[in-house]
Amino acid sequence: MTTPPVAIIGGTGFYELLAEATQHSVQTPYGRPSAPIAVGQVAGRTVAFIPRHGSSHEYLPAQVPYRANLWALRELGATQIIGFNTVGSLRRDYRIGDLVLCDQFIDRTYGRQDTIFDHGDVGHISTADPYCLRLRTIAIEALAEGVGRVHPTATVVVTQGPRFSTRAESAWFAAMGWHVLNQTQYPEAVLARELEVCYMNVSYVTDYDVAAKEVVGEEDAEIVTHHAVVAAFRAGSERTQEVIRRLLTAFPETADCTCRTALKEARA
Repeated sequence: MTTPPVAIIGGTGFYELLAEATQHSVQTPYGRPSAPIAVGQVAGRTVAFIPRHGSSHEYLPAQVPYRANLWALRELGATQIIGFNTVGSLRRDYRIGDLVLCDQFIDRTYGRQDTIFDHGDVGHISTADPYCLRLRTIAIEALAEGVGRVHPTATVVVTQGPRFSTRAESAWFAAMGWHVLNQTQYPEAVLARELEVCYMNVSYVTDYDVAAKEVVGEEDAEIVTHHAVVAAFRAGSERTQEVIRRLLTAFPETADCTCRTALKEARA
């Protein structure tokens, strides 16, 4: 197997991108990943892919084996990871169909296994800038035109799930100035940093959460449902696949940035 320098974590729809993919089962100290990892060719690059929620969407957001997923991708050779998510908008200028490159997160989850440092090996990484600055810079340039509206920055608030927000919560998140919300962006970026792997996020706006009328000013805006999220993402599937191809074409073969030495000053 050719080592895949780039990996994608996303929904099962990304399987369609991989040509003649092979499946790989990887043992990790944290149990089994969400699914066997598919390795194939996209845009002339060897790419690894894992569906975050499992091949049949069997894992709830808090149950996703995040540590096993990240560890397995690194074991297969991935040094650069694209985490793809659907998000709800909390602002009028972030519309359904927009792409978002998140650069900050607010963690409102609880009880998740969110560190690899739990077996006597203690480390304290910096998450001042939780997403790889180098990959984000490359992505902003690669997606500058031809793929619709792209927001180069955003703060995502990550909620526990699986339920969606109350109207009061949604209005509160918007009042805090946060841009989008999601249930799975944490702790992927943190775990990638602890494993010294470059990680960036690409998000696709599928809804306006539940305070749609208050947030985006649309009288007939519908509150979020799972079916609506899936339908909106499927409607933009060709575009999101083009985004992935552009990023893979733009990413260098080797990852040379501070993410790769994140533990240098983090050890206790």
